[in-house]
Amino acid sequence: MSQKSAGPEILKMIELIGKLPGLGPRSARRAALHLLKRKDQLLLPLADALAEAGNRIEQCKTCGNYDTLQPCAVCQSTGRDDSVICVVEDVPDLWALERASAFRGRYHVLGGVLSPLDGIEPEDLTIGMLVDRVKTGEVREVIFALSATLDGQITVDYVRDQLEGLDVTTTRLAQGVPHGGELDHLDEGTLAAAMRSRR
Repeated sequence: MSQKSAGPEILKMIELIGKLPGLGPRSARRAALHLLKRKDQLLLPLADALAEAGNRIEQCKTCGNYDTLQPCAVCQSTGRDDSVICVVEDVPDLWALERASAFRGRYHVLGGVLSPLDGIEPEDLTIGMLVDRVKTGEVREVIFALSATLDGQITVDYVRDQLEGLDVTTTRLAQGVPHGGELDHLDEGTLAAAMRSRR
């Protein structure tokens, strides 16, 4: 979009929308136009919601989730098993597990995975906070729910080393063939993981 076809406010809006994951310049222009066409029903309420979120939502100092509460609603929730922590890469992973109602323990968001090629080192993640939580003595099991990638495995191995000597069991989510998956559509790494994790 040229400078002549839109004012600076619209161009700034398109630029910012384009920074969202999965949106390129064309998608950003379409989204901006959609918002402008529905100013009262969508644009203004969205702007208010974003402003409120920016002012009120923060990262939980215990687990790393996002919420308006400190600690977050998940950490404050009663009836959860305090002896089990599920370690996830990022907040969307925590939300996915909560949607599935698959886990009733506590969480820990690392904020990513170790990646020497991308310059992500242990001090860039919340590994130290996790170790401190385990050192309290309440935690009996740490479940790793990280991506089944090389960086994910490097991270699991590193964190396990940090937890060595503490009275805690470490486990990892099962990996391999998804329910309903066809073998000829899977990559070699997934098939190898499935064979190792057979039961």
